[in-house]
Amino acid sequence: MEQNPSRRVFLIAAAAGAGGLVLPASAAASTPTRAGLLSPDPFTLGIASGDPSADGFVLWTRLAPQPLSPDGHGGMPGRDVEVGWQIAADERFRDVVRTGKTSARPGSAHSVHVEVAGLQPGREYFYRFRANGHLSPVGRTRTAPATPDSFTFAAVSCAQYEHGYYTAYRRMAEQDPDVVVHLGDYIYEYSGGVYTAPKGNVRQHEGGKLQTLADYRVRHAQYKTDPDLQFAHRNSPWLVIFDDHEVENNWAGDNPGTLAPDFGARKVAGFQAYYENMPLRRSAVARGPHIKINRRVSWGTLGTFHMLDTRQFRDHQPCDDGMRSGCDERLGQERVMMGDDQLKWLAGGLRSSTATWNLVAQQIIVGQRDYHLGPGRELNVDAWDGYPAERDRLLATLASSGAGNPIVLTGDAHVASASDLVVDFEDPDAERVGVELVSTSISSDGDGYHDPARDAALLSENPHMRFVDERRGYIMCRATQEELRADFRTLDYISRRGAPARTAASFTIPAGERVLT
Repeated sequence: MEQNPSRRVFLIAAAAGAGGLVLPASAAASTPTRAGLLSPDPFTLGIASGDPSADGFVLWTRLAPQPLSPDGHGGMPGRDVEVGWQIAADERFRDVVRTGKTSARPGSAHSVHVEVAGLQPGREYFYRFRANGHLSPVGRTRTAPATPDSFTFAAVSCAQYEHGYYTAYRRMAEQDPDVVVHLGDYIYEYSGGVYTAPKGNVRQHEGGKLQTLADYRVRHAQYKTDPDLQFAHRNSPWLVIFDDHEVENNWAGDNPGTLAPDFGARKVAGFQAYYENMPLRRSAVARGPHIKINRRVSWGTLGTFHMLDTRQFRDHQPCDDGMRSGCDERLGQERVMMGDDQLKWLAGGLRSSTATWNLVAQQIIVGQRDYHLGPGRELNVDAWDGYPAERDRLLATLASSGAGNPIVLTGDAHVASASDLVVDFEDPDAERVGVELVSTSISSDGDGYHDPARDAALLSENPHMRFVDERRGYIMCRATQEELRADFRTLDYISRRGAPARTAASFTIPAGERVLT
């Protein structure tokens, strides 16, 4: 799946072309200060696309000439700013197919979300923005094909800025996936230096713990200034869902995970900032303490992504959260993770799906995971192990829906793993109903390590698991009508830039089998 990087190198620098957005190179680099113009470049946070359909996608940018301005406005004036956008069929913009204008408003941190429709299915497109005399970088995106022979997607999660560089984002983008699926923890809410990687942090958060809307906006801006993250956003459309750290560690429903003060107001602020900084459609606009991120995105007849929300509707974690032995409270039949309405929505979507592959993207580990090596058991009750009755309902839905090839995509754990999902985790011979692929972190917990002896012991404790690796990286998948291949890509270090990515393990799921091979 490696690609020739020549076109990608062009995209990094390309800003010239044809049509109404063209500027001389000197004007794009430095616009004179005069009334109505923003002298510094307003595109410091990059550009992005997301949620592709057969005829379109959403385009995103946020104007911020001073991205880390403490007031969260990015150095922008307190007025609307007109933003032009342009889509072309070629990277030099000789064949422009759509243009338009929209307003970047102060109330939305001068972010814009352009929903484009009416394009051709299965096509590659290029896009850019213009604002106050400045031209953005060029991005590449694509529409979903009707009947693809194959497609590639990457699964990523957990990118603590302080813990390391985002080399994994760049290596992922260099493999040129059709779609990137981000499974949560895009930002982290901690004060600088509070959450420390085992070998120490390599860079530091701006400001203290996130409390206000301005705080969340600045933190998103700090992450977005990273060149590897910007590169990954420019190269492919993304499907995004949040987990906990976009608001507060281990929050659950209306309950903060750590009894944080003013949690209700912080959730409102976190949701608004999340929408402002992500390539999401208008259906996901935050409305006070609620935001809709569960949705379905189709890749023609070959794949359907069922994007879940495992934070807003769950009961509080049992036994005061954390790693627990025992904890009978978790066994309550009434305890919910997704909530009844979302589970019914998922079941209906799976039953009606005609896609070869049904990709259930969600945040936390579904399969049972005993972390204690030896007699006894230790479970993470923030994950589905804290909600086993709801997990039984989820697995029964996968088994009974008739949906083709359910694959669960998971983040959160900072450890890569591959597992079979079974109806009874106490029975080694229990029916297999699906597969779970867990992406390790992009940077969270620093460089990571590789310990074959410990990994073998963990696999022995959990016989439904087939693979585990504690290094940083991502999963790259290629789906066809016959099989889905998952390559677990790892980096040996992220505490300095430039690490190569290698395939630590590969698994193939034959169509119709519901097991790893």
